[in-house]
Amino acid sequence: MSFGLRSTGKLITGAALIMVAVFGGFALGDMTMFQQMGFGLGIAVLVDATLVRSVLVPATMKILGKYNWYFPKWLEWLPNVSLGENAVEQKAKI
Repeated sequence: MSFGLRSTGKLITGAALIMVAVFGGFALGDMTMFQQMGFGLGIAVLVDATLVRSVLVPATMKILGKYNWYFPKWLEWLPNVSLGENAVEQKAKI
């Protein structure tokens, strides 16, 4: 879990900052509708990138443990796409 956060944290933060800057540009415009939209979307992206992706998702994954990766039976019709070592193990099971 910490490897995933380390490897994607910079990318998520960078993308979020770019989006906040773009929406901030809308918020600084002259049209009231675009100002409201830019401000609202900028705050939403900032909250999503900081609170949700760096606090709530890892905490939920830690609490749920192995149940975090539960796959419902009614979705078994989906194709099984795997990469790496698990692909060989899952192919042998089929």
